[in-house]
Amino acid sequence: MTTHKETPRMWNGDALDLDAYLAHLGHDGDRTPSLATLRALHRAHVLSVRWENLEAVLRKSRPLDVPSVQARMIGNPRGGTCFEHVTLYAAALERLGFEFFVVQGRVELGSGKIRPETHAMAIVELEGKRWLSDVGFGTSPLELIELTDATDVTDGVWEYRLRRQEVSPGEQGWALYQPAGEREGVEKTSDGWMVRHTFTLHRQYPVDLQVANHFGASSPHSAFSDRVFLQRLFPDRVHILDNRRLTTVRPGVPGPAESRELEPNEVPGVLADVFGIELSAQDIELLLPKLI
Repeated sequence: MTTHKETPRMWNGDALDLDAYLAHLGHDGDRTPSLATLRALHRAHVLSVRWENLEAVLRKSRPLDVPSVQARMIGNPRGGTCFEHVTLYAAALERLGFEFFVVQGRVELGSGKIRPETHAMAIVELEGKRWLSDVGFGTSPLELIELTDATDVTDGVWEYRLRRQEVSPGEQGWALYQPAGEREGVEKTSDGWMVRHTFTLHRQYPVDLQVANHFGASSPHSAFSDRVFLQRLFPDRVHILDNRRLTTVRPGVPGPAESRELEPNEVPGVLADVFGIELSAQDIELLLPKLI
């Protein structure tokens, strides 16, 4: 494999307070750019840094410079979308000396449709192999996934499949599959799997994320510019807030997911108690009218 080295400081790692980031993750272990370190950072990031789109809903803007992202996601009890996650994570990988690049993918969730590339991920090159480190999906895999023609991975609760295949007409790439569960109206394999997202290895840079992030935060055609959406993942469950619908999914537990509709004035308390996200009084005032 030919390793492509990123332009030095492409991801602005010098602007990151690495100690604060690692403390937020609860990582006090090895900092050498090894596979063991990467596995630990990946898992800790997924479980410690929230996925939420509140900044777009409240202000139609999500600055992606490292100081702004760090202030929202590390200096305050907030989170961000994949673009903010990857901006933060890439800065940390750069500081720690990992060889990596960033790609974008098309989220399908079983739709079978060609959607825009609006999901960012890191591909890390280690020990002659490439690893998908997808920390910014919300319900992100807790484990790294090796880029091969066919990889299956599980952490004992969550399962994924990575397959090399045609991902758009005439274009080969990778498709990440997850169990389709009881979902109706989605394309699924004969044994019950559906495509979560697809991607190629077309390299992306901070300027590319800026463009996709602007669309995601401000366009009326974006799924996340007006509608509140949050996810918090645990090893055995995930909490999801879609507008005012609070759902808890527990893999392997029979029966329907726990779900209920919240009243608008309940949402700030749920954000704090369930998602660990505390809004200022000003932000709560901006949020409540949007919870239709």
